[in-house]
Amino acid sequence: MKILPVIMSGGSGTRLWPLSTPEQPKQFHALATQHTMIQETALRLSGAEFLKPVVICGKSHEALAVAQLGAIDFSPQAVVLEPFARNTAAVAAVAALIGEQIDPQALVLMVPADHMITKPEAFRDAISKAAPVAKDRIVTFGITPTAPETGFGYIQRGEELADGVYGIKRFLEKPNFETAQSYLADGGYDWNAGIFLFAPKVMIEELGVHEPGVLTATKAAFETAEVEGVTHLLNADAFANCPSISVDYAVMERTQRAATAPCDIGWADVGGFSELWRLGAKDGGGNHAQGSAILIDANNCLVRAEGPPVAIIGLDNIMVVSTPSGIVVAPISRAQDVKLAAEAAKKLQEIRNIEAAE
Repeated sequence: MKILPVIMSGGSGTRLWPLSTPEQPKQFHALATQHTMIQETALRLSGAEFLKPVVICGKSHEALAVAQLGAIDFSPQAVVLEPFARNTAAVAAVAALIGEQIDPQALVLMVPADHMITKPEAFRDAISKAAPVAKDRIVTFGITPTAPETGFGYIQRGEELADGVYGIKRFLEKPNFETAQSYLADGGYDWNAGIFLFAPKVMIEELGVHEPGVLTATKAAFETAEVEGVTHLLNADAFANCPSISVDYAVMERTQRAATAPCDIGWADVGGFSELWRLGAKDGGGNHAQGSAILIDANNCLVRAEGPPVAIIGLDNIMVVSTPSGIVVAPISRAQDVKLAAEAAKKLQEIRNIEAAE
């Protein structure tokens, strides 16, 4: 059975500011390997069983996406441009519609462009096991938890449907630490990674039943898109009528045709600098440094210098990220609060733009 990879490249990555910016969010950066995250995503989904990928991204990121895939000799067979974001239910609808157009017999594998998977063969094995079930169900890939993580949603497994594939009892929001510990001890709960495998007609049918407004608006935007070569620019007027809702809320938590394929694939969403420090190569002092970094009597620090040299002297457990877009200095334990700095920087730029216009 053929698999059509649909790469979702709409993330903003505010917790990785100032490295990740609206103009060049995290999926277009090389964070843990020599390739950017969107390149890594495409590379792991290549082979005889995979069709050429489709990319869904914002209009402003078209050139970046095409150039970066071209740099690794990947030419997407379609690039769908969103005039503005409308969440993942709309993306799922577009993925199903273009999948039906390209090959209605192929399964759509909808994957984020900004995740790491260090065990690609295990991922392929999970896809292979899930494929027969995905003919009639929407399969989401649950990540076998390695710690009582409070930053992810969870999936509770139901009855076994096939080898390595289960029904879903319920989806659970991000838990507190004690609840996460109980999930880990139980063993029947997995992290919700937002990776989906489905037949186009199944997703279209379930959207039509559970969130018809998303399907109607997205279908209108797709059918009246401006097409030039492989590029489809969704009709903005039609797309504006699409409700902004996640595919989990729109479909997965309502449908009777959901399934989960738990897997251990070395997954990480690299949602912040603490995760980047954890995953990155380190020196003898536990420091992860890139660029012109100088570390003197420093331990367990993260330094990313894209410009003049950055020196850290006598400090532990801190991060310094310096790019042309800004500089952030904070304890690694406060890495999740970088999004607050990103929001403040955005407001500051808006004020400067107003002042310049006056």
